Amino acid sequence: MPGTVAVLHNPPPRARLRTATRLAVCAAVPWFLCLWWGTSTVPVPAALPAVLILREDVYAAPRLGWDRLVGVVVGVALSTFVLHWLPPPSASSVTSASAAASVSFLAVLACGCAGMYLMYRDGAPNQQVLITALVIYATAVPGYALARLVESVVGIACVVLLGPLLWPPAPYRSAAAGLDAYRSEVGGLLGSVAARLTGGGPPTAPELPEGAVPWTLPQDGLAAYDRAARRARLPRPYVRAPSRPPDGLGARLRLAARSALTLQYFAQELRERARATGTTGTTGDTGRGGPPGPGTPPPGPGAPPPDPALRDLAPLVRATARALDAALRGEDCAADLERARGLDLAHRAAHPTRHDAVLRAGLHLTHEAVADHLSTRP
Repeated sequence: MPGTVAVLHNPPPRARLRTATRLAVCAAVPWFLCLWWGTSTVPVPAALPAVLILREDVYAAPRLGWDRLVGVVVGVALSTFVLHWLPPPSASSVTSASAAASVSFLAVLACGCAGMYLMYRDGAPNQQVLITALVIYATAVPGYALARLVESVVGIACVVLLGPLLWPPAPYRSAAAGLDAYRSEVGGLLGSVAARLTGGGPPTAPELPEGAVPWTLPQDGLAAYDRAARRARLPRPYVRAPSRPPDGLGARLRLAARSALTLQYFAQELRERARATGTTGTTGDTGRGGPPGPGTPPPGPGAPPPDPALRDLAPLVRATARALDAALRGEDCAADLERARGLDLAHRAAHPTRHDAVLRAGLHLTHEAVADHLSTRP
């Protein structure tokens, strides 16, 4: 199997340098603005939004900035209200006053947690409410609450305004790169499986991916594709209008996401079949998921014989790989799909048991996904 290509999770050094430079600029500008304004001598809250808001999707900065600003305002209000009625902590509160200080802390904690979960959004609480309330409680200095609020506003405004303008990413290019990485990964995976089955070797190997890659690559590509749509909705001249996506890129990304589910199911069924026949772990290969190497000794006399249903599955796997590869490239794959369906019917006739039907199901569903993709093409 070819080496894993994690395009979006492991960006190239140039992209990482741009991201680091963007973060440094968006943190330094509000810092020096607040120093010039005189809000405080160490305006850390002005630099924090760059660290906490900027993500790979810089066009989400307005939404994340608004959420953070609301959390800061609510946290400031809660902590100020509690400290108005209850005594703040003091360095001398070691006896009778310590109990009052504990009550004020518990009040700030309870109100902050309540506000954090009442402002639940996108599947997560607004942690900025509790963070701001606790920081202001711990820094009970006159005027600090207002200074933190001002510095947070300046930092958020700089991130929202500058972030998308500094080396804006190309979402469509990222989406196309993710699609190419998935196509390469899944093609190598299916080719490895077919080679193993043809040689009578184990259907799977420890290198067969059970985790994220390559199954999450289509989702990453779709996320990048959606970023372009959000970018287009931003007001101009806030950012440049995105370039048009390549023809059919969205449809091919949706096919990739759908096939990732069906082929992941197929890979899991291969593991179960290998585990049931006791062939897992006896790879005897070159360590890259390919067929047994030239120097691999033959199976011992006690080894189970090759499963005919698995051996006959190899042509079907190859045909499915060719059809899917052509569809993901945007080429005409009708002939390849017809051949894959014919091999599916032949395998069904030769091996009609329920277990073999379950093993074929992932490939059959992949054929259906490719057929639906063809039916929607103009």
